[in-house]
Amino acid sequence: MEQDLPGGARLIVGVDESPAARWALAWAIGAARLHRMALVAVHVSRAPVHPFPEALPVQHVVRTGEEARCTEVIASVFEDVAGGVPDDLTTFAVGRVGDPGYHLVDLAQEGDLLVLGRGRRGLLSRIFLPSTSMYCARHARTTVVIVQQPTPPDEPELSSERSRRFWSRRHP
Repeated sequence: MEQDLPGGARLIVGVDESPAARWALAWAIGAARLHRMALVAVHVSRAPVHPFPEALPVQHVVRTGEEARCTEVIASVFEDVAGGVPDDLTTFAVGRVGDPGYHLVDLAQEGDLLVLGRGRRGLLSRIFLPSTSMYCARHARTTVVIVQQPTPPDEPELSSERSRRFWSRRHP
């Protein structure tokens, strides 16, 4: 599934099925058009794999199946966001299996722009799954742009003062 990626400055965007990733892809498409950069969409599957896939024959089949699913995920997200892969951009799809943060940082070279989405996560998600965007911000050798998922219009946004008042103790 690995394609020959272009040299020079590239815009690498992490893609998954989350709403935050869709916002990041929309931002990345606009930035790639504005700066005339090649767009590399990357989906990394967290499927459990053996560190030495040649040791277990079934691992090769699992990895191949997951990489094929990565291509489908990237195509469906492009369809949702832009109605398909934009014709006016040079685009590449990369699918990998393993830790998303590690693979995104590995792909991003100096001079590239790494774009990630950041959505709202629950307590259990924050405890058991590390933040990919924070990992990339700490370890990437290039510029990282983190696109925050906007608050839906039906949810009121609490200001910091109001939330402090809500959580603070009131003394009579």
